[in-house]
Amino acid sequence: MKFIVERDPLVDAVNWVSKSISNRPITTALLGIVIDVDQEVTLSGSDLETSTKAKFSADVNQKGKVLVPGRLLADIARSLPAKPVTFILEGTRVLVTAGSAKFTLPTLPLAEYPTLPTLPAATGKLTSDLFSTAINQVAIAAGKDDSLPTLTGVFVEINKNQITLAATDRYRLAVRELNWNAADATIETTSLLRARTLADAAKSLVGNAEVTLALSPSASNEKLVGFITEGKSMTSRVLDGSFPPFRHLLPNESTADAVIEVAPLLDSVRRVALVTDKTVPLRLNFSSNSLRLEAGTGEEAQATEQLDINYKGEDINIAFNPQFLVDGLNAIQSAFVHIAFTGANKPAVLTGQTEANSAPISNYKYLLMPMRYSS
Repeated sequence: MKFIVERDPLVDAVNWVSKSISNRPITTALLGIVIDVDQEVTLSGSDLETSTKAKFSADVNQKGKVLVPGRLLADIARSLPAKPVTFILEGTRVLVTAGSAKFTLPTLPLAEYPTLPTLPAATGKLTSDLFSTAINQVAIAAGKDDSLPTLTGVFVEINKNQITLAATDRYRLAVRELNWNAADATIETTSLLRARTLADAAKSLVGNAEVTLALSPSASNEKLVGFITEGKSMTSRVLDGSFPPFRHLLPNESTADAVIEVAPLLDSVRRVALVTDKTVPLRLNFSSNSLRLEAGTGEEAQATEQLDINYKGEDINIAFNPQFLVDGLNAIQSAFVHIAFTGANKPAVLTGQTEANSAPISNYKYLLMPMRYSS
C-alpha cells in the first residue's frame, strides 16, 4: 500500500471517522481506523453502534488495506505540516511522512475487524444547513441519563414531505417541523435516533450542499439510519422503545403572553443566574410590561434585574432552571422571543419572532417546565 494525499482532506476524513471510535471497545480491533486504498482511499471506523466512512482522492501507487490505531492517526494527521502526506505500508508498520515530519504507525489485526453495516436506501434529502439547525434546536432537550434510553433520543416522524423532530428530558420539550424532499412522496414512518449521534452528524456535515437521510424499512431486521453527503457517510442503530406522546403537552391557547428582545434577556438571565446553581431556580415576575428577574433568598447571595417588555395577561410569578432557559433562548435563533403562559405552575412555551410585532414562528417550540421555589 502506498499513496500520497494533501493534508487538509486527510485531516477532514480522519476527524469524521474517528468520531465513531469507542474509548472502551470490546475488541482491540475497534480501536482502529481501516485504510482501504483502491482507486481512491476510504477510511472506516465503528463502535458497533455507529459506523462512519470517508472517501478522498489520492495519488495511489499501490493498493492495499490496513488497520491502524485510530486516535493516534487522528492526532498525527492534525499535527502534520501543510504539505503532501505519504502513506507506505512496510510489513506490520505504516510510514507516514509530510515534509521533514516522519511517523511510524503499528498495525492492528485487520481480520478481527467487524463487517460494517450497509447503508439503507435513500429516504430523502434536505440542505445541510437546515438539517444542522433543526437537529441543534431539538437535541439540546434530549436526556443525558442512559438508564432512560428512550429519552436520550430524538424522535423523528416523517409524514410525506414533512419531518417532525422532538426530544425531551422530562423537564423540557423541543419540537421542530421542517420540509424536505422525500424519495417516496407517500412515505410515513417514525424512528428514534440517538441525540448524540445526530448532533455529531449535524456538526460535521454542515458546509455540504445536501444531506441524504436513509432509514431502514419497517420490515428490516436491522434498524439503521444513515446520513450521506459528499465523501462521507454514517450509519447508526436506532434506539428501541417508544417515545412518549408529546403533542398534547403543547397548549393551543394561553392566558398571558410576553414578547421580549432576546439579547438583553439573555444578558440579564446570565447575570442574575450567577448566584444560582442547579438546585436554585431563577424567578421571573411578569406584570404590566415589566419583567423582574430574581435569584437567591435569605442569607444566600442574591441578585435582581428588571426589563421593559411587551406583556399581556394576568400577572405571573414563575421559576425556571436558568440553563434550560438560556438553552431555549439560544435555540429559537430569533431577535425576539414569544413566551406563552397558561399559569404559574404550568409549562411555558417559547417560540421565536423576527420583530416585536410580528407573528410567532410556529415551526419550532420549546416547552419549559417551571421549578418549585419558596417565596
